[in-house]
Amino acid sequence: MSDNLTYVFLAMFVVLGPTWLVFHYSAKVFGSRRLNAQDAATLDNFAQAMARMETRIAMLERILDAEVPGWRAKADPVLTP
Repeated sequence: MSDNLTYVFLAMFVVLGPTWLVFHYSAKVFGSRRLNAQDAATLDNFAQAMARMETRIAMLERILDAEVPGWRAKADPVLTP
């Protein structure tokens, strides 16, 4: 009877142990891919700064269109839309 129990424990150790390790560490890797609160706040700050920058650039382009007609043609060809 104890030989059978030994084989059962050995089979569990050989088969279930590595399987559990693979699933355990793969879950840790996939779980760490999420943003933490600090990273989410930083990303939100960057998004807000970009929105303000886009607004400022649009305002500057409107001012330049009004005060310096044709400035886009004089600008670097890479920058013209």
